[in-house]
Amino acid sequence: MARSMSYITGAQLLSLKRRPNIAIIDVRDDERNYDGHIAGSVHYASSDFSEKIPNLLQEVKGKDTLVFHCALSQVRGPSCARRLVDYLSEIGKDVSIENVLVLERGFNGWEASGKPVCRCTDIPCKGNKA
Repeated sequence: MARSMSYITGAQLLSLKRRPNIAIIDVRDDERNYDGHIAGSVHYASSDFSEKIPNLLQEVKGKDTLVFHCALSQVRGPSCARRLVDYLSEIGKDVSIENVLVLERGFNGWEASGKPVCRCTDIPCKGNKA
């Protein structure tokens, strides 16, 4: 079970995205609506993240790697990832999550480096997996 978190680069995430057991968690608040998002990511706003953790765990059941990000991954992304790690430690339940990662430079860095961005308004985003 995940007891810590670490960072992942955009290039590493791009190669991991092809795996079926990874979930990308976007914890930006309203910016997601007008800035776009990483295709296939799920949205859990940081403002009420703690109370939505049980919903998140239900939605990512069967995934072993969760990658968190916000705009820059300096505050909201890491703090939500830490809250999840703490929550998992507290409940002690058997969950499949082994890796809790934070995307370096966040969504802004992802987009600035030319990685694919989805601008759909579907919830959840089905996105292209590439």
